[in-house]
Amino acid sequence: MDSIIFDVDGTLWDSTDVVAKAWTDYLRQKEQIDLTITAGQLKTLFGKPLAEIAALVFPEYPENEQLRLIDDCCEAEHALLHITGAPLYEDLEKALQILSAQYPLYIVSNSQCGYIELFLEKTGFAKYFQGHLCNGDTGLDKGSNIRQIADQNGLKDPVYVGDTMGDFEACRKAGVPFVLAEYGFGEVPEPDMRISKPMDLITLFC
Repeated sequence: MDSIIFDVDGTLWDSTDVVAKAWTDYLRQKEQIDLTITAGQLKTLFGKPLAEIAALVFPEYPENEQLRLIDDCCEAEHALLHITGAPLYEDLEKALQILSAQYPLYIVSNSQCGYIELFLEKTGFAKYFQGHLCNGDTGLDKGSNIRQIADQNGLKDPVYVGDTMGDFEACRKAGVPFVLAEYGFGEVPEPDMRISKPMDLITLFC
């Protein structure tokens, strides 16, 4: 193992409460849509490409309107996260400090453009990561983005840390071992490795 690639939501922080409030407030106040988005609902959606989330949240709207609504929800989400941030998982920074001293760290997410940058800015964690890619940057699925960031940076034996079946499937496509963050949002029956908290990565790899 020569490097570690991380997911964001359900792996590094949990923004679902903040995002649920931002989306609900935007839809009610700006669009006059009486729809309540919950953190629990978002935990089943996060990790999917944004267009797929839009189709699931706004099934009664045509595709172009789904995409407009989800883009505007994301703008509201970014604005609120800039103010509030979101809870980090236990001892995350301690784990990143130790890991980044031994391995290059990266982020690959299915998020919209600017979301990873927002996470790094709000947490001050940019110093721990060598690079990042997301679906909003490339238009590619997560497996392709994992492969791309590995190839671009000459990573020969990376692992990916995530929390959903979609992450697991992306790793299989990319040919990268998958570490399940059991504290996250999803369930994966047979990951390559498991952690119950970020500091477990130190036990695995240091």
